[in-house]
Amino acid sequence: MLTARENFFECIKGGNPDRFVNQYEFIRLLMNASVLHSKRPKRGEPDCANAWGVTYSFPENVPAGFPVHTPEKVVIKDIEEWKKYVKAPSLDFPDSEWDMFKEQYDAVDTSKALKAAFVAPGLFEQCHHLGEIVNTLMNLAEYPDEMHDLIKYLTEYELRLAELICDKLHPDALFHHDDWGGQKSTFMSPAMFEEFYVEPYKEIYGYYKSHGVQVVIHHSDSYAATLVPDMIEMGIDVWQGCFSTNNMPELIQKYGGKISFMGGIENMLVDYDGWSREKIHEVVYKTMDECGNKYFIPCIAQGGPGSVYPGVYVTMGEEIDRYNCEKFGLSLDEIKANRLEEIIMF
Repeated sequence: MLTARENFFECIKGGNPDRFVNQYEFIRLLMNASVLHSKRPKRGEPDCANAWGVTYSFPENVPAGFPVHTPEKVVIKDIEEWKKYVKAPSLDFPDSEWDMFKEQYDAVDTSKALKAAFVAPGLFEQCHHLGEIVNTLMNLAEYPDEMHDLIKYLTEYELRLAELICDKLHPDALFHHDDWGGQKSTFMSPAMFEEFYVEPYKEIYGYYKSHGVQVVIHHSDSYAATLVPDMIEMGIDVWQGCFSTNNMPELIQKYGGKISFMGGIENMLVDYDGWSREKIHEVVYKTMDECGNKYFIPCIAQGGPGSVYPGVYVTMGEEIDRYNCEKFGLSLDEIKANRLEEIIMF
């Protein structure tokens, strides 16, 4: 039997996977020294500001924290003067802090899982975390020069972080967050997306790939089918977070071999008060039947292992294992022996 890592590569290369990849089993998401210098609240904790000055709130029963944009707390108060408000935090950290994270990277059994650098937020999210999402979308249309300059500034910061991550930690995968749409549509047209974000992402992802990263996984839990050609151009290997509203079988048929898809099961379908194993079983089996095990990984759409309601993520994993045993004649003990014990992040 293939290890979880080996099976993942067979899946995304269209080879001979011996089962469905089970959510995040093939990857260990790991942080870097910058997280020690930027506060973020945990679920249910009081609001706090991070190193960029963005205030975050993380209420109960939501997947993740989100910025607070009351007039006194929004960072960019005038896009024409964004340089006055936006100050990138320092990335000059002592080697002792990087060494703490290097130990975590080195501890990963890379025969079973990829060691992946986790980076969030991405360029678009950073723009609207600093400046509020409606204003940011309006600014892309009305103040393109200022937005290009802001995105360039954020890209330079990401490239410096990428340099440190690659030099100090040597990941073999990148897991990068940036949400580009809602349930049924992207936040902007493909033309606008291409004007502002494709080239900067090609530069960022190109850097990682030229410095030892084998796989780029991009998280956007959303509809973004119209942006898939751009994702391919950027160098994304796996789009994680794709909602079922994207018509997953059609995307797999059209783009499989150029990019793979991880998700298909948005939280709203399974992750709610009163959830049940029966409903999870129904959604998981339907999704796997429709999509097949090449170029597709069944997974909760949120950007990391876990769920809003305790037990949902684990139950999904159990149902995927059950499907694999039934359809491929595998032993559950063998499956478990070929992957790392999973760490729930959210």
